[in-house]
Amino acid sequence: MKSTRFIAALGFVLMAAPAFAQADKVVAKVDGIPITQQEVELATEDLGERLAQLPEDRKRDEVINYLVDLKLGAKAAAEAKVADTPDFAARLAYYREKVLLDQYLTGLGKKAVTEEAAKKLYEDTTKAMAPEEEAHARHILVETEDQAKAVVDRLKKGEDFAKVAADVSKDPGSGKEGGDLGWFTKDRMVPEFAEAAFKLKKGEVSAPVKSQFGWHVIKLEDKRTKPLPDYAAVKPQIEQYLERKAQQDAVLALREKAKVERLDKPAAPATPAPDAAKPAEPKKN
Repeated sequence: MKSTRFIAALGFVLMAAPAFAQADKVVAKVDGIPITQQEVELATEDLGERLAQLPEDRKRDEVINYLVDLKLGAKAAAEAKVADTPDFAARLAYYREKVLLDQYLTGLGKKAVTEEAAKKLYEDTTKAMAPEEEAHARHILVETEDQAKAVVDRLKKGEDFAKVAADVSKDPGSGKEGGDLGWFTKDRMVPEFAEAAFKLKKGEVSAPVKSQFGWHVIKLEDKRTKPLPDYAAVKPQIEQYLERKAQQDAVLALREKAKVERLDKPAAPATPAPDAAKPAEPKKN
């Protein structure tokens, strides 16, 4: 294991120089001022949502155009001696500390996200999950009880549930799918619907059920214990949780050790001790 890590470390050292050289490659110039690949990557990250709305083939041009404007604007600001103003110095100090914190927390977050930690969190979480029943059902939604009774009559005569749902159901989502609602737990449905659906046996059709949406006729396709989420499917959320928790814990730990003084607020008045001696009262004549 140690030798493998040592070889990997050697590989990183050998690869680092060309990788960093690639990051600093000059990709454009404006008035002789270079724009590097690393700046393109930083600007791409910074622009974020603005770039998300563009086609892929336009994103790089947008970033370089932005950097051209940035370089020209910064040069003009330097010539105007903006950097000599107290406001600039204050903003520079503020953003320096912000970037330092961002980089520090990013590093901590990356260290916290390991395969071992992710699997342990997944196992601990799934062990604590109580078994939960799920139902797979279809329904036909109509406006009145009489319409629901008519639906039940059609089904009793042997008509296919999915076909009747497609014909008369007012549910815009499931109607075209033969009334299919897929798998759901009780808390996903309104109480009246959930209670009726989970009382049914597999293949059984309910009597008309009233809810705030109208009248339902429900057919239970199947029941099961809700399966545990697949590790691969939830791994991105687990990693995000581990990263954020490590960062939050680090900030809270720093704050706990620090002495914070609020000089913009008056000091709270001292509370006298409960047993403090009271001044003597004047003698009454």
